[in-house]
Amino acid sequence: MKLSLLSVRSLQAVLVFAAVFLVGCASGPKIHSVYEKGINFSEYKTFAFLDSVEPAGEQAYRSLTNKYLQEAIRKELTSRGLTEQKGGDLLVGFHVSTKEKITSTSSPSMNAGYYGYRGRYGYSYGMGYGTETRVSQYTEGTLNIDVVDANQKQLVWEGVAVGKLKEPKENKLRGDIHAVVQQIFMEYPVAAPMVVNQ
Repeated sequence: MKLSLLSVRSLQAVLVFAAVFLVGCASGPKIHSVYEKGINFSEYKTFAFLDSVEPAGEQAYRSLTNKYLQEAIRKELTSRGLTEQKGGDLLVGFHVSTKEKITSTSSPSMNAGYYGYRGRYGYSYGMGYGTETRVSQYTEGTLNIDVVDANQKQLVWEGVAVGKLKEPKENKLRGDIHAVVQQIFMEYPVAAPMVVNQ
C-alpha cells in the first residue's frame, strides 16, 4: 500500500508529537518490560535494526524522530557491549502509537441554585450541595522497543513507555527521546556499566 506525501507527513508529525510524551508528566512515563526467561542475554554480541524502521523507496527519508530513536537505542545497546552489524544476533524494532483518552473527575460543589437570589439581600440559607464533574480529553502515547533473537525469529525482550503527550519544546526532541529510551533500557536484562564521575 502506497502512502501519499500528505499521509506520510501526517504520520511523521504524529511520531514527532508522540515521541515527546516521554517527559509529559511530572512523574514521567510508566515503564514496563517483558522478557523471555531462561535466555542468557550476555551471550548476544551483535545487533541490527529491522528493515521496517529503515526508510525505503526513492522518495523515502528518515524523520528526526526515527533518527533519534535509533541513536538512543544504539547508545544503550553498545553501552552493554553489543556491536551493530548487518545480520546481528539481535534484531531491534520500535513503534510509536497514540490513542485519544477521556477522563472525568468529580468534586463537591456548593450550588446556590434557585435560592441564590437571597444573597443579594444579605442572607443566604437554603444553599444546596452537589457534585461538579469535569471531563477532559488527552492523547496518550506509547513507545514499544522490540528485541528479537535473529536465529530463533522470536521476541526475547520488549520495553514499553506509556504517558500523556505534551507539546514539544523547541530543540528538545533529541534529549527527550534519549531520556525515555534510557528509562526503558533500565528494564533490560543486561545492565549498562556504571559511569563514575572523576
